[in-house]
Amino acid sequence: MKKPLSSPLRLAIVGLGHLHPRSYMPHFQSVPDLRVVAVAEADPSLREAFGKDFGVRGFATLEELLDREKIEAAAIFLPHADCPAAAEHCAARGIHLMVEKPMAASADGARKIVNAARRAGVTLTTGYAWRFHPVAREFKRILTEGLVGRVVGAEGRCAAGRLQRYLDGHSSWMLRKAQSGGGPMYNLGVHWIDLFRWMFEDEVAEVSGRNVKVNTEYDIEDNSFAHLRFRGGALAALDISYTVPDAFPYGRDLYLAVRGTQGAIHWAPAFEGQKDSLFVCSDHPAFAGIPRNTREFELQPTPGYVGFMGRAYVRAFAEAVRSGRPPPVTGDDGVAALDVVEAIYRSDAEKRWIPVNP
Repeated sequence: MKKPLSSPLRLAIVGLGHLHPRSYMPHFQSVPDLRVVAVAEADPSLREAFGKDFGVRGFATLEELLDREKIEAAAIFLPHADCPAAAEHCAARGIHLMVEKPMAASADGARKIVNAARRAGVTLTTGYAWRFHPVAREFKRILTEGLVGRVVGAEGRCAAGRLQRYLDGHSSWMLRKAQSGGGPMYNLGVHWIDLFRWMFEDEVAEVSGRNVKVNTEYDIEDNSFAHLRFRGGALAALDISYTVPDAFPYGRDLYLAVRGTQGAIHWAPAFEGQKDSLFVCSDHPAFAGIPRNTREFELQPTPGYVGFMGRAYVRAFAEAVRSGRPPPVTGDDGVAALDVVEAIYRSDAEKRWIPVNP
């Protein structure tokens, strides 16, 4: 029999050497059914500063935290290579898991987390928060209802920040492949891979990819380009990069588009707290008289990681734990994204199309 849950759920943060733990705190604090009670971090300066700022107890190791605190959920922000061991340790104690994307430094590492969660019967989710964006949901609705016909092609561009932000953010491990898994495709491209999988309700069959290395100090690439062929026949092109100009608004260059047999959809996400627009052009009968349509979305500025999307993601996790139902983003989604990324890296090495987890 499962132990009764506290109200609110007692959550621990595992790892502070990451860009996101602090920016998740406004979400944790705003969701009534969650309360952050402790943090595990080996670096005493990070641990003490976080404890002082947010009033939570700090521990040098995860083992010490779990031995001394009653924890029901854990948000893991460790170097990607270290996430599987920590997640397995928490799952073995019946602790529900939020593992920051991409979950691990390999698809096999992510599978270890999924298997551990299944054995223990705990909830597992990962941070593909773009699924919660209202424009993304409208994008998916238009595709699902066939309003642009059969999907033929797609484009996704995600250029965000420069390498320096990881040095400034106490997460230089992101620039070492052994700990991070790789460069921008591992860290950023997974968002668009997941979003296309979700919107198309389809899986990637094979990929062709190339990486471009600009920096000379680290062993990760700065730019990654790929073509993804989905099982249903759609072909998507990805342009993923750490080399966006500093002058670019919000330091991010984001774009998604889909072309179908009857129309097209374009979206340049404003990211958060902005007026967002979705352009739809279609010959479908539903658009008779108005073949071109720009839909405006007024978005409420929300503090915290990716704004309202992050808050919706955290709230969905708490609701899934409480209800026992699967969360909107599952561990299997995390594995599927990494299967695609690993095939892209293999394609770059072998200079050929690679099947995805055949």
